[in-house]
Formats: sequence, C-alpha cells, structure tokens
Amino acid sequence: MAQQLQVELVAVEEKIWSGDAEMVVARTTEGELGVLPGHAPLLGQLAEPGQVRIKLPGGEQLTYEVTGGFLSVTSSGVTVLAESATPATESAAH
Repeated sequence: MAQQLQVELVAVEEKIWSGDAEMVVARTTEGELGVLPGHAPLLGQLAEPGQVRIKLPGGEQLTYEVTGGFLSVTSSGVTVLAESATPATESAAH
C-alpha cells in the first residue's frame, strides 16, 4: 500500500475536508507546490486567488478555491488553513 498523507482543509469558520490523500497541490506565493508523503516540513502562504487540489487514493481529485491563509506540512501531515474555501466547479471539458 502506498504511503498517504493525513490532510485537513480548514476555513476560518469550519473544517471543510479531512482525510487521507496521496498528494496535495497548492499555489503559494512562491509558486505551485506539490506535497507527497515524506515531504520536508514547511510553511507556505497561499496565493490569492488560489486553488488546492487533493488527490485521493483511487485517483479521485477534490479541488477547492481558497482565499488567503497558509499551507503547513509536518511529519504528521498537511494542514491548509484558509480564510475561505469552496468546492471548485468542474470544467465542462470532462
């Protein structure tokens, strides 16, 4: 079984999503960042407007539009703390 990340996506008012993921991709002020299990600890400021993509085991992907906030990577997982987070609308290209 592949390693997984414990991920929490939290907005100021509520927890938006929590669970296991294979990868998290977020746009920070330093550029787009992909986080896999075993990533070095870091703290990044989310770019505005931004998007966080969470790749789930099995290939499904969750995408959220986020404003403000931070991405924290620790040995125990990834936390995205955003001012607001809403599910992104799927493009019609599917």
